[in-house]
Amino acid sequence: MRSFATLDLQYAHRFYGFQGEAQYLHGHTGILTLEVEDSVNEGVNMVFPCNEIKKTAWEVLCNFDHGLILREDDPLLPAILSVYEAQGIKDGVPANKMKGPAFKTELATAYPESRLVVTKETMTVEGMIKIVYDLLKDKLNIVKLTFTSGVNGATEEYEPTKEKARCPLCGIMLNENGVCPKCGYKA
Repeated sequence: MRSFATLDLQYAHRFYGFQGEAQYLHGHTGILTLEVEDSVNEGVNMVFPCNEIKKTAWEVLCNFDHGLILREDDPLLPAILSVYEAQGIKDGVPANKMKGPAFKTELATAYPESRLVVTKETMTVEGMIKIVYDLLKDKLNIVKLTFTSGVNGATEEYEPTKEKARCPLCGIMLNENGVCPKCGYKA
């Protein structure tokens, strides 16, 4: 059985090297839908509590929300960082509370203090799906990702990996020590 959750992401980006309107810095509202599959958890009678899907994903994906996404070779990147440094905001400010942990993968690197994600490729809807799957494949049993941004959209389906050990009380995935991070249940 499957459960799904959606997340709204507000972000700015541009298609560096593209000939057309998208070559200019512009913003989007992106809608990400994550579908996860597993057996129905008898303790809570659901595959995975949808609010927990969103919470698990948001811990990492909040770096994209109200963030700037640029390709690593975009000449705007050093200019933006220079302006942020001159303004004293490159390394964050106390008001910058919407940030997740920094990450570095083959596809993207997040700099949460600067509200910046740097990607290997131009950030398209297809590219976002690749990045999201790479970031969440070990945290959720993802079987489908759909991302829409404006009038553009893409979807990708994946083979379920395996059943994840989950808490019989609240349904969320147990950590590497077999303990529920939400309620403290121990397997």
